[in-house]
Amino acid sequence: MTVLSPETNVADPRLWPDETCLGIFEAMRRDDPVHYCKESPYGPYWSVTRYEDILAVDTNHETFSSDAGLGGIVIDDDIVHGGDPNAVMRSFITSDPPRHTAQRKAVNPVVSRPSLQDFEALIRTRTQSVLDALPSGEPFDWVERVSIELTTRMLATLFDFPYEERAKLTRWSDVITAEPGTGVVDTQEQRIAEVFECLDYFTRLKEARRGKTDAHDLVSLLANDPATSDLEPLEFLGNIGLLIVGGNDTTRNTMTSSVWAAARDPELFARLKADRSAIDAMIAETIRWQTPLAHMRRTAKTDATLGGKTIRAGDKVVMWYVSGNRDEAMFPDGDSFNIDRENVRRHLSFGFGIHRCMGLRLAEIQLRVLWEEILERWDRIEVADRPTRVQSNFVRGFSDMTVRAYPPR
Repeated sequence: MTVLSPETNVADPRLWPDETCLGIFEAMRRDDPVHYCKESPYGPYWSVTRYEDILAVDTNHETFSSDAGLGGIVIDDDIVHGGDPNAVMRSFITSDPPRHTAQRKAVNPVVSRPSLQDFEALIRTRTQSVLDALPSGEPFDWVERVSIELTTRMLATLFDFPYEERAKLTRWSDVITAEPGTGVVDTQEQRIAEVFECLDYFTRLKEARRGKTDAHDLVSLLANDPATSDLEPLEFLGNIGLLIVGGNDTTRNTMTSSVWAAARDPELFARLKADRSAIDAMIAETIRWQTPLAHMRRTAKTDATLGGKTIRAGDKVVMWYVSGNRDEAMFPDGDSFNIDRENVRRHLSFGFGIHRCMGLRLAEIQLRVLWEEILERWDRIEVADRPTRVQSNFVRGFSDMTVRAYPPR
């Protein structure tokens, strides 16, 4: 049995690839659901691990702030300022109202209902193209050939980014959220250099699109809305980084984990083949079970009480979505994959309150179309080995997953 103490640091990235962290979260939910870690490489922090407590923090931005000046949305402060507290990479998700409200509104048209309707046909055509190019019955890496390829193509469309250079978007997404020494970059200096390459590239795109008010890609929207047209470089970078990561990681890793879940359960795959109406529930359950972004961080602006604990102004408060999504009080037998849950869509993965994910409907469309096309082509998918997870306490991602896909005989 896991024994908790003030030294228990569940955020240690080494605990995440093999999911050792899940056992620690189970112990926290049971024995100390609002747990204080008094010392870690990230400084002291509170872990909020039960569903209802997470919801209470997520919907109270007046008390629990995401402002970058206080630390932002991730447990690692260096992700926000690169080791220099005076160099804050702010974005609308790391801002409180009214700044947050105005900047989010500027880019929201890209995921409006008319835009989503236009995107679906393009998403389907690209998905068909990617899947049709895969070998039949032969091993291939699902992460590289499908998940990364499809999400990178979508990102290129959202930004109207040069299509032949779209791999840069995947790389920048990985670098922005990386801790040095965990497999993506070796040093903080390397990470900062690559992030500023991203800034330089997008600054050129922004300047070229000023005045193009009839364009609806994300760069044009940022360049021409009064709330975002003259952002300081680091704030422009912060918003670009947010949109790259937000448009990539949740969808990309859910694409992989949904196949992993279905491959583990041949009966589920057969059920989906027979009843396509079950796809939406399967996708929602995957997003709960996988939890693509493991946490969001807030900083207490005033003293507050949560779960019987006194949180002081300035304290770092980490909402562990990955734990709340397995809270037995909300999701009985939460470690299991069950698409018949009555509350299958009540997961925390998209957040709640003012920062609820603006692109969630687009992500759901991409996932639904992918599975509709999978089921048109294949009778089963086999995973050769357990997929390899990245070493991160923020992005619950996969670096590779070897599969074989078999069409009907």
